[in-house]
Amino acid sequence: MKDKTIDYILRATWQAVARMYNEEASKYGATMATGFALLSIDREKGTPSTSLGPKMGMEATSLTRTLRSMEERGLIIRKKNPSDGRGVLIHLTEEGLDKRELSKNTVLNFNESIKKHVTEEQLQNFIEVSEIINELIVDKKIFIDQELKNKTK
Repeated sequence: MKDKTIDYILRATWQAVARMYNEEASKYGATMATGFALLSIDREKGTPSTSLGPKMGMEATSLTRTLRSMEERGLIIRKKNPSDGRGVLIHLTEEGLDKRELSKNTVLNFNESIKKHVTEEQLQNFIEVSEIINELIVDKKIFIDQELKNKTK
């Protein structure tokens, strides 16, 4: 695209980041989703399985597949939720805690690498624009002008 649109830039950048994380994770027999799940699970108390999907922005089927794979690899265990017998808490095993630390260091390394190449002002502008985009989407304000035009026709 000669004139790149904002959504094109976001999509292409996220795909590059995801590819990079997946390449790094593959060195350890994992995926970006596994690393993200490890970072999303509370180290001490565990995390209800029902809150992981929304926390990670994953569909239930993808999350189920990821958790099953993590359980088979000995990274997590499922325990009954003591405060709600119907629920399940996902806990990290010792191996899971080790891999979580590796995932955390990978993310911190990525952040430090970016910070070496952009100014603090550029980073703050990026964060601010990203927050505005998210707010507009959450508040359903992106297509509001188009909807008003269609109603007046």
